[in-house]
Amino acid sequence: MIPLHSSSFLGGILDPTVLLHNVGPWALVVVIAIVFVETGLLFPFLPGDSLVFAAAIVIGALGIPLWLLILIVAATAALGSAVGFAIGRRVGPRLFKDDARVFKAKYRDQADAFFSRYGAWALVLARFVPIVRTYVPPIVGTSSMRWRAFLLWDVVGAAAWALILTLAGFWLGKVSFVANNIEVIAVAVALLSVLPIVIVGVRRRVRDRRAVASR
Repeated sequence: MIPLHSSSFLGGILDPTVLLHNVGPWALVVVIAIVFVETGLLFPFLPGDSLVFAAAIVIGALGIPLWLLILIVAATAALGSAVGFAIGRRVGPRLFKDDARVFKAKYRDQADAFFSRYGAWALVLARFVPIVRTYVPPIVGTSSMRWRAFLLWDVVGAAAWALILTLAGFWLGKVSFVANNIEVIAVAVALLSVLPIVIVGVRRRVRDRRAVASR
């Protein structure tokens, strides 16, 4: 059982391990809920990457073996994406609007472009990109991809994501620098996660400016 641990509000935001400590025996439930909600309920602004990474660091306090954490995270992630796919298949284009607060049309377009570029592998690659991993499943749900094909790549992506993040957290957590600077590491993980989005955005802006200049 994880003992309760008091900390500042800022510390709780920057250090996912503080959140896990503060919720005590509900830590694993929190991890499962956030991983599922991020894709299953199409809510992209959650610390899925850093929280799974931190959970592996405090695996001993969670009271479960590492292999079980990997299995739980992978299953939850796959289930979340499956729900997102079902939402996309049922609701379709009506879900995304230009003036929506969460389901913005631009997010749909980004995910659509990502899927168009990488094909089925997008379901694996998108798992490592925040926001994109939230919207790719419903976008694919509106496509002609069959459920069995989606499920295969969904499970592969979820397993790879869970395996890489948990093993990284487990092994790097043994390094004193990482253990003593988890706030910095958590921020670094978040920044690295959104880096592909930033790169795509910069490239698009440069391309648009060149197109305007060439007219």
